[in-house]
Amino acid sequence: MSPGAVTRQDGPLALICGGGSLPLTVAEAATAQGRQVVLFLLRGIADPALATHYTHHWIYLGQGGKFLRLARANGCRDVVFIGSVVRPALSQIRLDFWSLRRVPRLLAAFRGGDDHLLSSVARMFDELGFRLVGPHEMAPDILMPEGALGHVQPSERDRDDIAFGLDYLSVTGRFDVGQAVVVAGRRVLAVEAAEGTDQMLQRVADMRKNGRLRAPVGSGVLVKAPKPGQDRRFDLPAVGPRTVDGVARAGLAGMAVAAGSSIVAEPEKLVATADRAKVFIFGASAAAQG
Repeated sequence: MSPGAVTRQDGPLALICGGGSLPLTVAEAATAQGRQVVLFLLRGIADPALATHYTHHWIYLGQGGKFLRLARANGCRDVVFIGSVVRPALSQIRLDFWSLRRVPRLLAAFRGGDDHLLSSVARMFDELGFRLVGPHEMAPDILMPEGALGHVQPSERDRDDIAFGLDYLSVTGRFDVGQAVVVAGRRVLAVEAAEGTDQMLQRVADMRKNGRLRAPVGSGVLVKAPKPGQDRRFDLPAVGPRTVDGVARAGLAGMAVAAGSSIVAEPEKLVATADRAKVFIFGASAAAQG
């Protein structure tokens, strides 16, 4: 074990929080299990409202030394990454002295896809004796169940597009590109890349508005699934009410996500939003995922 490494044991849980509502969901679930939580809120990314709920510290991306010092002072051994984070430019990262000493390694981590970056970060935590935990291990109810949520069901045409999309992602995911695709009539309309799911859906909406998309309104499916071999401790596909809004604006029939390996944010609001917009939410089974 490296000098200064910590011993793995139960104790306060460190949540490194990105954007969205999932950090609060996981914190509440962990607390309900009797686990104390300490939030490490990423400046400029995490919701400031989180600071009113739990013990917390604000940190910038790149302040590895500050995190280590505060995590150890609070007795944290297990760490969860949760919430949305857009890959930052190096100029947006505030490197402290601990991180500056590891610049060559950090630069190497950035040379590749998101999985490469995250797995490199995970190895650093492991070497320091911390244990990275998947958010679903603390809050299993956040995982998408099989079948349809809400009142709207996918049609046979939609199910065919879902199967096509999952097959497509099983191939392209090997290149560490993205976790989402929009399919209509077995035709790929858009692929998620660095912009994220919301912006990809906006592109589809813009194509409809500009007349570049001839598929009728109410057809087409957003499909999301983890990449093959992806480390399930972080960056699982996630959907929430905002995703439903994007699907509706894009004129799609609905969305399908991999059951058991995708995260659902604010499920009650998600279903209500989908029913109101008359779009479906479908959890694709392992068999459908191939």
